[in-house]
Amino acid sequence: MAQTSGKTFLVCTGAWSAGWAWKKMHPLMASAGHRLVTPTYTGLGEREHLTSPSNDLETHIQDILAVIKYEDLSEIELVGHSYGGMVATGVADRARERIARLVYLDAFVPADGQSLMDAGPPTVRQRMQEAAKAGDGWRVPSNPIPPDTSEADVKWISERRVPQSIKCFEQPLKMRGGNLTLPRSYVYFTRVTPADPFRPFAERAKNDPSWRYYELDASHSAHVTAPDALARLLQTIASQPA
Repeated sequence: MAQTSGKTFLVCTGAWSAGWAWKKMHPLMASAGHRLVTPTYTGLGEREHLTSPSNDLETHIQDILAVIKYEDLSEIELVGHSYGGMVATGVADRARERIARLVYLDAFVPADGQSLMDAGPPTVRQRMQEAAKAGDGWRVPSNPIPPDTSEADVKWISERRVPQSIKCFEQPLKMRGGNLTLPRSYVYFTRVTPADPFRPFAERAKNDPSWRYYELDASHSAHVTAPDALARLLQTIASQPA
């Protein structure tokens, strides 16, 4: 693995997931001298008892900002996975002085005023709205687990993922400090689904010299299916000058 001085990696997790899903990554990052912080959003994981129709993107941005404040984190390698790209963008906007770098892992990269439903393909909005209506009217059940996930991991994940308030996906991101000028990296996981919702963000980053672009031969939940490779790549990214 790339040798770097100890870094603090703060993860904004994907939808329906929580800190528990990054279990495999903690010993890998710790053994290399890094700190990996994986908070759980309100209403998910061990905070499922706080689920509410009022939970939205802003709720989850505030969750991560509170971790930064109370853990007194600085020089953060801020990692956003999937839906977590929405959260990470909002967090970086509010806590620019605390962030060393933004790392998007197969993630949505919203513009100011965009929701996840706006940023993704049109089919995303329709599918989520129909899924919520078919259930309790306000929560969206989780997407299918990547097919290359082991049987044991499928069981582990299936028992822990929970539906998420549709407001998290409907609420537009409101930037408060203008365009982000922080160093940014995008990692595209190349074992894609037919929908491939992250390709537009990957292509944009790949062709923009203000971004660093990487690819990883992994499916969407690389922290579960390819943790060693992901840990190595995160360390490589963090070793680059900001």
